[in-house]
Amino acid sequence: MERNAYDILEERGLTKQCSHPEELRELLGKEKVTFYIGFDPTADSLHIGHYVALMTMAHMQRAGHRPIALLGGGTAMIADPSGKTELRKMLTVEELDHNAACFRKQMERVVDFSEGKAIMVNNADWLRNLNYMDFMREIAVHFNVNAMLAAECYKQRMASESGLTFFEMGYMLLQSYDFLVLNRKYNCVLEMGGDDQWSNMLGGTKLIRRKEQKPAFCLTTQLLTNSEGKKMGKTEKGALWLDEKKCPVFDFYQYWRNVDDADVERCLAMLTFLPMDEVHRLGSLKDSAINEAKRVLAFTLTEQVHGTEKAKAAQAAAEGLFYANGDLSSMPTKKLTADEIAESGLRVIDLLVLSGLCKSKSDARRMIESGAVFAGEDKITTFDAALDLNALDEGVILRKGKKGFCRILRG
Repeated sequence: MERNAYDILEERGLTKQCSHPEELRELLGKEKVTFYIGFDPTADSLHIGHYVALMTMAHMQRAGHRPIALLGGGTAMIADPSGKTELRKMLTVEELDHNAACFRKQMERVVDFSEGKAIMVNNADWLRNLNYMDFMREIAVHFNVNAMLAAECYKQRMASESGLTFFEMGYMLLQSYDFLVLNRKYNCVLEMGGDDQWSNMLGGTKLIRRKEQKPAFCLTTQLLTNSEGKKMGKTEKGALWLDEKKCPVFDFYQYWRNVDDADVERCLAMLTFLPMDEVHRLGSLKDSAINEAKRVLAFTLTEQVHGTEKAKAAQAAAEGLFYANGDLSSMPTKKLTADEIAESGLRVIDLLVLSGLCKSKSDARRMIESGAVFAGEDKITTFDAALDLNALDEGVILRKGKKGFCRILRG
């Protein structure tokens, strides 16, 4: 007998809030339901925060339910104010459509979109040509402004220096209307998403129950945070993107290889499909043994996102940092041109900036001063330290801290 999807999500630490928990759990246990998660294409790649939503979608699908991946080509023209202190940059229609196409490729690694298994739609189809008067009369009449302003996503913007625009206030109405459209067209009864979407998701649930007189539910997932409650997935270069052009596979692998001991079990549960017995076993390892769990986390998640071949290459490159015969071909590499060699004088400070390991020379100096910079096995202790030109033929591994690596070669 298939397990209840609600229990699976709870066991893996993925659930946070639910509009009608007992009613929804009962429904998921006796029927195959259609549910949706929305993704606004405000960038040309998903990041690890979105990946939690994809995992939620995949677990639901594996339990027999039908996902709708809703691309927000319409809602992203306004952009969600949740969690933002200022108005988001407005993208062109062409940019939004390009980003939506990029999302699909990344989603297909986790969710099965073959015939009848899942649906992908774009709310641009019904939002971009919406009639304002019809929308206000049919939808906006059901929303109370006092209640909207009490929502966390709007309170934060109201308190900011720039305040809240009427433009952004419309976002909750549009997201709620999405749920109504999907309910009417596909009998979609459940909206899922990150917990920062709670207020917006409640709006759609209430709208369907009022207008259609039918059950509708929303269920939020936990945001990916560490043991101290801080958001994970941020690197010194920005978000941990799923696109290897924005975040090299090696960097992605190394991020998970170096997570804090206290976060390993949580990440294994939320971000992989490993059985929970194995998750608990790995999470219970102590001291140096926890490195086994970190290697499993890094390889498994990299394999899910980038495929087996690239995961093996990243693993080989990571092992190559510690073993002389390791494969370094997949490590981030900077090939210096003759001009770069001449201009930098191969000074480590300059190479830290050229390789992207540091943002500026002052940043590089701070790192050297703190003892966090190594060239090969040698700690860099002076600001005028430079590499040997001949060593660049085989390559020198420049390291900043535990997580930043770049192989320096002569181009």
